[in-house]
Amino acid sequence: MIKRFILLTVGWCCVALGVLGIFLPLLPTTPFLLLASACFMRGSPRLNTWLTNHPTFGPILYNWHQHGAITRKIKRRANIMIVVSFAFSIAVVPLAWHKIMLIVIGVTLLVWFNRLPVVESVAPRRENY
Repeated sequence: MIKRFILLTVGWCCVALGVLGIFLPLLPTTPFLLLASACFMRGSPRLNTWLTNHPTFGPILYNWHQHGAITRKIKRRANIMIVVSFAFSIAVVPLAWHKIMLIVIGVTLLVWFNRLPVVESVAPRRENY
């Protein structure tokens, strides 16, 4: 019961952060949705079904769960946001070792992220993903 409550709470927090990420450039949407989906799969199959059938979030999750991949459009947006957010952070922090740490983390993240496979959709309709 406690485990389910924690999973649902974390899942809803991730959905909220994912929605905010649509509008805030420094907050990533896709990782939060993937985490929300993972929490909902274990905590509430009904909420997981709702999330995977959502018109905006569903295709992203479907591509990840079925193909382990993301679309080129999502990858391009994420790369831009990663570079912008890390560049901003590097410009803001005062200590050199913080800047170096952010550069190392940013480069590692970009290398990992760009190794993810890309899936191409035929048309912008869900049944074509």
